[in-house]
Amino acid sequence: MSVTAIVIGRNEGARLVVSLASLKGEVASVIYVDSGSSDGSVSAAKAAGAQVVALDMGKPFTAARARNAGLTLADTEFVFFLDGDCRAVPGFVADAIACLEAHPQVVVVCGRRREIAPEASVYNALADREWDGPSGAVKACGGDAVMRAAAVRALDGYNPALIAGEEPDLCLRLRAQGWGIWRLDRDMTLHDADMHRFEQWWQRAMRAGHAFAEGAMLHGAAPERHWVAETRRALLWGAVLPLALLTLSFTVSWGWLLWLVYPAQVLRLSRRGGWAWGFFTVLGKFAEARGAVGYYWRRLRGGEVRIIEYK
Repeated sequence: MSVTAIVIGRNEGARLVVSLASLKGEVASVIYVDSGSSDGSVSAAKAAGAQVVALDMGKPFTAARARNAGLTLADTEFVFFLDGDCRAVPGFVADAIACLEAHPQVVVVCGRRREIAPEASVYNALADREWDGPSGAVKACGGDAVMRAAAVRALDGYNPALIAGEEPDLCLRLRAQGWGIWRLDRDMTLHDADMHRFEQWWQRAMRAGHAFAEGAMLHGAAPERHWVAETRRALLWGAVLPLALLTLSFTVSWGWLLWLVYPAQVLRLSRRGGWAWGFFTVLGKFAEARGAVGYYWRRLRGGEVRIIEYK
């Protein structure tokens, strides 16, 4: 079985133990890249038989850096990238390898990531919905995917400077080289978002806004127009429109009525995906706008970008 699992994590605790156990019999070897854990993750990974790499925390941490560190040590034809809060679904890796061998132009194969406990909170349920998507040829994968190691190395791997959105960035660059990205219509991994507080969800939405803005800055030109529309929507609904409505509210007597555009948007979206999805999609635009503006501000000042964590 010519595939190495590259698992990344920091203080995942019991989740990491379960993640590593799920890979037994699924891959030839496991490389665990730890990013400054203090909960015994390194010892647990060694006990599970994984090759452990301690990421240099003297440099700004990104998941992209961690994945690249694992990729450097992998000596197999294929690699299976997996986050430490995920467990592999039995048989997926074998199906992904079969797909890659049957389709020489496909470089990345992913599947359906599901939340372990979507019923535990509305935030977990929203994440589970987010993971869903069409099967077949797609533009990008998420954090979990099986890839051709040589093709990824040829592009110097993930962009280590990105604090989020590194997978779509890599997939975009791979597609520019003529490679294809494929999504199987089957479960791939089980994820534990473990989101139970509003601030966790808010931080995660802020990170998405940052990723949208940075992705559009890097690849927003035609023909890709990468994340340009997502950035515009975030800034429109989360920054420009609120400021305009606030101004009108104090300059015309009926200005406050214009704020009804937000509940109207919630109602419109709820008809498609339910009230929770509609409400948090609209509310999330404020967090996304905050993340995007933060990215622009740090870029303007030349400040250091730090990872935005939600757990």
